[in-house]
Amino acid sequence: MSTLVIGHRGAPGYQPEHTRSSYELALAQGVDAVEPDVVVSKDGVLVVRHENEISTTTDVADRPEFASRRVTKRFAEYELTGWFTEDFTWDELATLRCRERLPKLRPDNTAYDGQEPMLRLCDVLDLAAAAGRGVVVELKHALYFASIGWDLPRLVAAELTAAGWADGIHPLVIESFESTALAQVRQRGVVGQYVYLLESTGTPMDLALAQGPDAPSYAWTASPPGLDSLVGRVDGISVDKAFLTGAAGPGTLVDDAHARGLSVFAWTCRPENTFLARRYRRGGGKAAFGDYVGEWAMLRDTGLDGVFADHPDLARAVFTA
Repeated sequence: MSTLVIGHRGAPGYQPEHTRSSYELALAQGVDAVEPDVVVSKDGVLVVRHENEISTTTDVADRPEFASRRVTKRFAEYELTGWFTEDFTWDELATLRCRERLPKLRPDNTAYDGQEPMLRLCDVLDLAAAAGRGVVVELKHALYFASIGWDLPRLVAAELTAAGWADGIHPLVIESFESTALAQVRQRGVVGQYVYLLESTGTPMDLALAQGPDAPSYAWTASPPGLDSLVGRVDGISVDKAFLTGAAGPGTLVDDAHARGLSVFAWTCRPENTFLARRYRRGGGKAAFGDYVGEWAMLRDTGLDGVFADHPDLARAVFTA
């Protein structure tokens, strides 16, 4: 069975991420699903952005009318300065134009800077439905948004319901680094796969704030006892590919998860040297393509269920071989 290929924010290897062109290209290249990251506007609209801080992905910093919106925000032990979606109405956000997030690594994509507006979750759902493909909705920073009065799981469930995506007719995955957010969407009756995102290091923020030093780390969650704790709570895990590409090799994580009825996805497949495990890097600098085929073939051979990719055409050539 072929590994599912998911267009990570569309096809950002070729077009700035989360733009209509990026999603349309991913769908044209034959992805099984596309993955929008979801944050919230000032008036409660679900906006598709990698983060709620938008200075690196839009032209907001160049817009004098929004200069006063630049602020420093603090949450838990984190502090960040910039422009944030929750300080703009959707009508204001719609006036901004997208730009390449990684201009030094993907300079060709900067040719598209300033050409396209931001999208809403409903826009991506419509694109995927028209193409007959799935959507993987990632809830970003649910706990933070709750702290400022926005119930992100409720908003996502309501949007999916209104768009006809909550009843199982379309292939739908809900994912988050916060397991509590997944549970809150599921409690609202949305039919789909619920997938827990796992970083290679650190501890989930929702559990760290609730349990302090007793909170389970991401690494523990990927161990056999941790996987046991997920059975019945989620349908799968989506792991930083570093879990599988480390010096010790892929280990038994995929088999361990499958033995417990959990699907396994990995992120993010990118061909540039800077994103590859060291042994797959080649000459030419950080932006040059390394032996991505070797790394991805190794991932494919673990038997994992799906991968997130920035270059869907390249990923399909390896993972559907």
